Amino acid sequence: MTTPARVIVLPKEPGPLEIIDVELPDPGPFQVVVKQFASGICHSQLHQMSSPRDQPVLLGHESTGEVIQCGQEVSHVAVGDTVIITWVPRDIQGTERVPESATLLLPDGSTASCQSVFTWADFTIADEQYVVKVDDDIEKEVTSIIGCAVMTGAGAVGNTAGVKKGSSVAIFGAGGVGLSAVVAAKDIGADPIIVVDLDEEKLKFAKLFGASHTINASENDPVQAIKDLTRIDSKRNISQAPVEGADYVFDCIGIKTTMEQIVPATRSGHFGAEAGGTAVLVGVPTTSVELNAIDLLVNEKKFIGSIGGSCHPDQDFPKFLDWHKTGKLDLEALVTKRYTIEQINEATTALKSGEITGRSIIVF
Repeated sequence: MTTPARVIVLPKEPGPLEIIDVELPDPGPFQVVVKQFASGICHSQLHQMSSPRDQPVLLGHESTGEVIQCGQEVSHVAVGDTVIITWVPRDIQGTERVPESATLLLPDGSTASCQSVFTWADFTIADEQYVVKVDDDIEKEVTSIIGCAVMTGAGAVGNTAGVKKGSSVAIFGAGGVGLSAVVAAKDIGADPIIVVDLDEEKLKFAKLFGASHTINASENDPVQAIKDLTRIDSKRNISQAPVEGADYVFDCIGIKTTMEQIVPATRSGHFGAEAGGTAVLVGVPTTSVELNAIDLLVNEKKFIGSIGGSCHPDQDFPKFLDWHKTGKLDLEALVTKRYTIEQINEATTALKSGEITGRSIIVF
């Protein structure tokens, strides 16, 4: 039978987010209906809110919940199971079927769409590929950010870049994604772990998660500061200058300034001996970027992208949950603000204005 739900909708025309009462349909063969506990509030939704659209949009892409209905072809979860919803397919290699994004018929007759899933709702319906079974005894609210923030930051370090023990790491952005990257770098044994941000309070916060050094980019040139911290006088680049820069540099913001800083902040090659370091774009870009091709060439650097931390949710989420359980990943500290569904416009305004340290969530 259908399920009554309260859903946050981004209207077609510019204006505040709306909370609309809808009826979720019975699940299709490969769909799951989930009663939600909590959902993360991500910068990606701000990008969606500022983008043009030709129909109403459903938002949110990370949450925790309990399964209340399953389609007839769904076998990996059952009614009553605790799950994490994410926007990355949990096991795309295990199926030839393309997972489908949900749509909803709104009371005014219009159809609202989403990107893979929508989690800003007290109940949601999703393709089973976006629903990951987890243990029932997890903390039900703060773990909601594993489905995007944690997997994106931690996965970029461990999966995309393959950071090794003893490597130097620099991370631009001390939000939820950047701090998750810090935790992963610390777990691997990277050293130093350098965090760059414009906000001194966020930099202090980053040290709680494992940052060994912090750089306030409003007061210092972050590229030069990273080079100063990582210089190796015994090694020389093609110009016979000391090798400097971090082995891995992550941009967890995605603005033009930071995208153009991560390559020069990356370690130059040791001429004739070893290639340079790797710059990783993690934050969602909204502008074009200019890179110094000569620097990339002669210092044999790499500039790569990481989407969703290159994660395989069925495999990676249990590890992140174990980090939380054992104290490596303090999600209680990382989640610094909770909102009700009625406060969603307040929540997105706070995120846009930079008021959120760590990550904020909606609790249903």
